[in-house]
This record gives sequence, structure tokens and C-alpha cells, in this order.
Amino acid sequence: MNLIFCGTPQFAVPTLQAVVDAGHTVRLVVTQPDRPSGRGLELAAPPLKRLAQKLAVPVTQPDKIKDNLEFRARLEEIKPDAIVVVGYGRIIPQWMIDIPPHGNLNLHASLLPRYRGAAPVQWAIAMGEAVSGVTTMRIDAGLDTGPILLQREMPIAPEDTAETLAPRLAALGAILMVETLRGLQAGEITPRPQDNSRASLAPMLKKEDGLIDFHRTAVEICNRLRGFQPWPGAFTAFRGKNLNLWAAQPAAMHDAVPPAEMKVEDDRLLVGCGQGTVLEPLTVQPEGKKRMPARDFVHGYHPNPGEQLGQQLAISD
Repeated sequence: MNLIFCGTPQFAVPTLQAVVDAGHTVRLVVTQPDRPSGRGLELAAPPLKRLAQKLAVPVTQPDKIKDNLEFRARLEEIKPDAIVVVGYGRIIPQWMIDIPPHGNLNLHASLLPRYRGAAPVQWAIAMGEAVSGVTTMRIDAGLDTGPILLQREMPIAPEDTAETLAPRLAALGAILMVETLRGLQAGEITPRPQDNSRASLAPMLKKEDGLIDFHRTAVEICNRLRGFQPWPGAFTAFRGKNLNLWAAQPAAMHDAVPPAEMKVEDDRLLVGCGQGTVLEPLTVQPEGKKRMPARDFVHGYHPNPGEQLGQQLAISD
């Protein structure tokens, strides 16, 4: 097919490579502008742009697309058979939806209609799902509401974080997009509407999503910790300063511990949670310090009996 490819993050990279390897002609890659990155805030190219340059595919990086007449004219001149969209990060306007005969084909990192939105990988893990997957769909005017083309499932391992699951989903999605293009070309795919009654949302993450609520159960807290990697993570406060939790697990205790209250047993740090459950932090990071095993935290800070986490925490970007 004659294609335009819209995408920005690392998640989109395997799909662009797979589409090119499958023999399709990508006439243009559309990606977001270079952004300041790192401590020096030097401009850094999006991952998809770097691959496009390596593949010698033309790249454009418009600031806006909805009312961009120059951009619209360029796309109309190409006359693509389809526009592939993977993590582009902008709402696709109706005029762009109307250009290609096969439509704008989106790869979404969930089993739609579950987890519509900007952060499906993170929220699926945070909500304790055991299975995720990828969906190809035709974009319409709604938020991830277009008709489904193909889907593939993938198990979520108990130790998975968003950082470990996303690359596997990206690789599976690349294969699925190639299958989708082949199937559309052959007339073998019948789009099916989504069941809106089964829909759930995966909104863009905010800093406060990482704030630990110790009235949740220990399992719920662990799931959110895994899902919200690398940002916003999972954090609370200890003695008025931020304390990040990088690894934790539910623990069994005979005695009930009130939510947020700490208890030390044999160098293990234990924290009370909702419904009588207990959380055992394994790796923590006090504000201004390096990550450390919870055992070192116990020896260095000597939590007092009955002392609580979560007091006087200020949330800042």
C-alpha cells in the first residue's frame, strides 16, 4: 500500500519497521516536534523520527494539524491508501479521516473497548488485569471508539510493569498492523462496532495518580505501583519528606495494622493498608537519597512504633 505513518514514541517504532519490511511504501512520517530533554534540556528527536531518518523516509513535524492548510495539501497530494496512526498524540481531524479509502488505522494497546485513552498499558496493570492485548481500529471522531479490525491478546505477568509490558505489546501490535493491512487489501476484514457498554477509560496520567492511598488494599497498591512506572511512580511521605516506593509486595500478618501505620519485624518494613491487608515495601527512595532496600531504610531511619506514612505531603511536578 501507499501509506502515511503518524506516530511519536518508542511504542510506534516496531510498527513502522514492520510495515516497511512488509513491502509497503511509507511516503511520509508525521511526528511531533522535537522537545527539550535531559538535564541540559537539549532538543531531542522523537523515537519515530529517528527511525524514519534511518529508513530515509520524509518526516514532517507540524505544531498543529487541524487547521493547517499546508499540511492538509501535502497529505492530499500523496493520496495514501491508508494512514497508520500509532501513539501520535494528537486528535485526528475529520478532513484527515476522510482522505484515504482504507481510513486512518490506529494501533491501540488494549483490547478495545476496554481502556480507551492515552495510558491503556499503565491502567490495565494498575487495575489488576491478567490479560491485555492490542487492537487495530478505524479512527472515527470519538476517543478510541472506531470499529475494530483485528485484536490479539497477551497475558500480563504478575511481575510486569508498564515498562516491561509495553515493548511486548508494541512488538505484537507491529505484527497485527501488517496483518490488518494485508487483510484490508484482500477484502478479508469486516470492521465490527465496539460495544460501548463494555467500555472503560485510561486517561492520561497525572502526578497525583502516584500518591499512595493506604486505605486501598495492599494488592491494589502493588498493582498501581507496577502500572505507574516509570512515571508518576508510587510515593508517600515520611517525616514530612517524599518517599518513593519502587518495589513492594503484599505481606501476611497476624496482628491488624491501621492504614499507613508502620511496623518493623525482623528488619522488614510493614505498612497497614485497607481491609486489614499489609504492604511490605522492598525498595524505597527517601527524598534526596538513592534507592535502597527497605532493610537499609529501617536501619538508617528507625521508624518509631505507630509512626505513619503519608503525613504532610506536597505534590509537585
